[in-house]
Amino acid sequence: MNAPSTTTSRRPRPGRITLRARLTLVHGLLFVVAGVLLLGTTYALFNQRLQADISRTEVSTPSAPSGGGPTRSAGPTLTGPDGRTYTGDDAQRFLQDTQDDLHAAATTSLITQGGIALLIVGGVAAGLGWLIAGRVLDPLHRVTDTARRIAAAPAADRGLHERIALGGPDDEVKDLADTFDAMVERLDRSFDGQRRFVANASHELRTPLALHRALVEMAMHRRTASEDVRRLGTDLLDINTRQEKLIAGLLLLAGAENHLPEPHPVDLADIAAHVIVQSGPEARRAGITVTHACETAPTRGDVLLLERAVQNLVGNSIRHNVEHGGHVHVTTRTGTDGTVVVEVGNSGPTVAPYEIPTLFEPFRRLGTERLVTAKGAGLGLSIVRTIVHAHQGTVTAVPRDSGGLTVTVTLPMTPLSAPGEPSDGTP
Repeated sequence: MNAPSTTTSRRPRPGRITLRARLTLVHGLLFVVAGVLLLGTTYALFNQRLQADISRTEVSTPSAPSGGGPTRSAGPTLTGPDGRTYTGDDAQRFLQDTQDDLHAAATTSLITQGGIALLIVGGVAAGLGWLIAGRVLDPLHRVTDTARRIAAAPAADRGLHERIALGGPDDEVKDLADTFDAMVERLDRSFDGQRRFVANASHELRTPLALHRALVEMAMHRRTASEDVRRLGTDLLDINTRQEKLIAGLLLLAGAENHLPEPHPVDLADIAAHVIVQSGPEARRAGITVTHACETAPTRGDVLLLERAVQNLVGNSIRHNVEHGGHVHVTTRTGTDGTVVVEVGNSGPTVAPYEIPTLFEPFRRLGTERLVTAKGAGLGLSIVRTIVHAHQGTVTAVPRDSGGLTVTVTLPMTPLSAPGEPSDGTP
């Protein structure tokens, strides 16, 4: 599975406001608020200065009349900018008109034109804020893209070799990137240790069991071996076989979680039919009837892992069934939503719905303890779930009303190539 591109990973989800947009919006709003406060302050100072200028306008009071009669004020006298002299009510009206004209001019120039200029400059500031926010958040995008590539790797340990290695100033963002690199490096070391452990366990555990099997078989097949020795050898071989299966299951479980080989086109119907033939002797010994309805179900994956998953489903359905008279039904089909389905249903004891999730946990078996005489190691469905998840699919189980389970595996559908055409889509 290819990692998502940087363009796709940075595409915002619908209905979500990105941090870059929020920073731009805050920057633009702060700029506009500061501009409005600046215009208001300028307008108030201009109005104050206007009142002071008007109060200093030349106003004179006419002299008393000659003849020594009583003094009578004719009202204020005002000399306008044009040299004309206004007296009485005319002076008051001229003064008021002048003040109104100046207020209108101030409103037009400061409030209206200044507001338009503020909006234009605010838009420019918001655009610059968008660019600056993008530059500031670019290291965070690198962190996010690296984390998404690691998370989208086809296996858990793939992609852990990637590092951000962020340069630039030693700030909080660089601290975040360095911390992320240290975490990924620690995870890489942990997975590398797990890989070495799986490789060593495969050798150290299988070799003694193989030697044990060889020694028991040699003792059983000696001509001098008594019947008791042969019976004891048979029991020991059964225990040895169970231990081999347990170890193989654990190794497969660990390997499927950490690595998925190169996928190839495969038809689940062929795999199911092959598994049913292989399971025939076991089903006949248990008195179980196995039926199938296998339609073409093309997908891509590892053939051996998918065969093991179907084999575990069918084997569990045979072993966890009613004795002599039970049935198992296997179905493969193509879904309507671009998926393929493998469905295995069986008869058997009634299973409570709340017990279903525990069936997919390792070493969990219904109604049995961790005994040597148990029917299985408790890893069958755990391995199925791990293999299905490694193939980007899902697995669910539903209890049947009459007893037993119906387990459904859903995988992405990939049309099989026609004869003579390349399977990888290349010309």
